[in-house]
Amino acid sequence: MKSFASDNNSSVHPSVMQALIDANSGHALGYGDDTWTTQATQLVKGLFSRPCEPLFVFNGTGSNTMALQLMTRPYHIIFCAETGHIAVDECGAPGKGTGCYIRTIATTDGKLTPSLLEPYMINFGVEHHSQPGAIYISQCTELGTIYKPHEIRELCDFSHRYGLKVHMDGARIANAAAALGATIDEVSGACGVDTLTLGGTKNGLMGAECVVIFNQELMQEGRYARKQACQLASKMRYLSAQFVAFLTDNLWLQCAQQANKMACILREKLEQIPDVSFTQPVESNQLFLTMPIEKSRKLHDKYYFYYWNEAIGEMRLVTSWDTTEDDIDGLIDCLVKL
Repeated sequence: MKSFASDNNSSVHPSVMQALIDANSGHALGYGDDTWTTQATQLVKGLFSRPCEPLFVFNGTGSNTMALQLMTRPYHIIFCAETGHIAVDECGAPGKGTGCYIRTIATTDGKLTPSLLEPYMINFGVEHHSQPGAIYISQCTELGTIYKPHEIRELCDFSHRYGLKVHMDGARIANAAAALGATIDEVSGACGVDTLTLGGTKNGLMGAECVVIFNQELMQEGRYARKQACQLASKMRYLSAQFVAFLTDNLWLQCAQQANKMACILREKLEQIPDVSFTQPVESNQLFLTMPIEKSRKLHDKYYFYYWNEAIGEMRLVTSWDTTEDDIDGLIDCLVKL
């Protein structure tokens, strides 16, 4: 039985596992001075229309902390949606790592907009107040919604007009690109973000992310920020080899398309159950819904998932690259019997 709790629970794609096995031969220079890192770096650069500096790291929390450290000083404010990963699920690491005040903003769909941010663009140059410094967004959002390219461009233009930098957490960026029929660049770098976490762990990798730096002023210090954030791998080839497989023959897209497809099928079948109500549109591989609490608790005994808002019984189901229709049928069959 497979879990619908998170795409973090999914297995490693066989091509990625094979790449790790192939890399596990003989000795290779550490800290990125190896052929796998050179190849992976070129593959990442090839995704984007803007010059960039890709830096491979271990995990999502570390990548967000590193990127935000790079673009802020401790007296800055980092703005994010109230559901933002850095505010909810990272145990305060970005705040501790940067020393910044994390200012959350209420949204209905997990997405920030210039109009939501405008009231907070105050106190510039006033030494008694923390200074607006950076904006954090995630693609897809924590509510499964997706920023359209024009929304990101508007947000970046707004931020840069006020001198703020933008970090995009792309833990599920492959799902966003697949859902929109776009390239990764079209939903991130080409829109003007300063830094991006190019996510892999949730989409078939064993455990690797990549911080992509677009802002020319930040590139020179990126490697120091990675080291201070404890994200520089000594045996870098094992991170880089995963990205070589991930970015070869569009494996990233195949995995994301499968996860998204399974989410659509799951949504369609859940919609046939009368007491199921969706709280967010299903735009990616995350589904947010409610059902009678007694039923959801019994389902939880059979299939593990997270309650997102326990006050209203809102639950989250997540499909992965390795989710099958049989997995979905099993969940629906269990739910119908309940």
